[in-house]
Amino acid sequence: MNLLEYENYQEKKTHFDASFPYNTYLCCIPQDFLSVPLHWHQEMEIIYIKKGRGAVSVDLSSTIVKEGDIILVAPGQLHGISQYESCRLEYENILFDLNLLISKSNDSSLDFFAPLQHSNILEKNIYTPQDEKYTAIARCLDNVDEICKTFPHAYQLAIKSCLYALFYELFAGKKIPPASKVQLASLEKLKLILKYVENHFKEKITISQIAGFCDYSPSHFMKYFKNAMGMSFIEYLNDYRLTMAARLLLASDSTVLSISQEVGFENLSHFNRSFKKKFAQTPSAYRAAAAGNGMDAQL
Repeated sequence: MNLLEYENYQEKKTHFDASFPYNTYLCCIPQDFLSVPLHWHQEMEIIYIKKGRGAVSVDLSSTIVKEGDIILVAPGQLHGISQYESCRLEYENILFDLNLLISKSNDSSLDFFAPLQHSNILEKNIYTPQDEKYTAIARCLDNVDEICKTFPHAYQLAIKSCLYALFYELFAGKKIPPASKVQLASLEKLKLILKYVENHFKEKITISQIAGFCDYSPSHFMKYFKNAMGMSFIEYLNDYRLTMAARLLLASDSTVLSISQEVGFENLSHFNRSFKKKFAQTPSAYRAAAAGNGMDAQL
């Protein structure tokens, strides 16, 4: 996991023990950031909406979520979160390694969690208060929250027991079918592209270069990406760079010129125009407004 936002979220953690890969922390849109671009990682993620509304995308399917909704993201699933209209969104973000729940003695737990680690998609990703299993799932997460208020002795056992109870509710009585090979192949290719952007957005990236990385011709790549993402690759790349620039404007005191170059824009005028088009403010005005509103500059 190396998405800039996620690296910085870790600085806001309420608790972390390197020997116990479970972490939970609170986030707020737009106070902390306006969006988290589509990305993926090998940790299991749970997004628990506490207040307001927002937009969550999982494997390119976007949904408006509201207070109480619970979003489950399996390892490797593409997902992102963003502001919905002018709404404020407060949510708890939970990240943990599924290996935390797999016995080293290869007992039956492997039968449930191993497929989930290899893109075996969950039965559903979003649970609302109207869902049959919602109350039980929410209870498990609320119990973990109580444990994390004080982290009592042997809290690790208590957290694991809550997670086992949660997955029991998900798995009980139903066998999760594997995703179609065609669906998985398309998503795996897209994940590689987005991860490439994540790792190289600061550099110059041409269509020929990224198409070659995918073993596609430039024309086939452009068609594939537009069909998958609903925008051209160049549009996506510039939007990603602008999102990173917005984060850097709040997290550092670097000049606008320096930030524009750091995120991959070669021309300051182009950067300023593009930023204003996306955020309805110049970069300098965006930074000043954030400071005036008391936004957290330690994203």
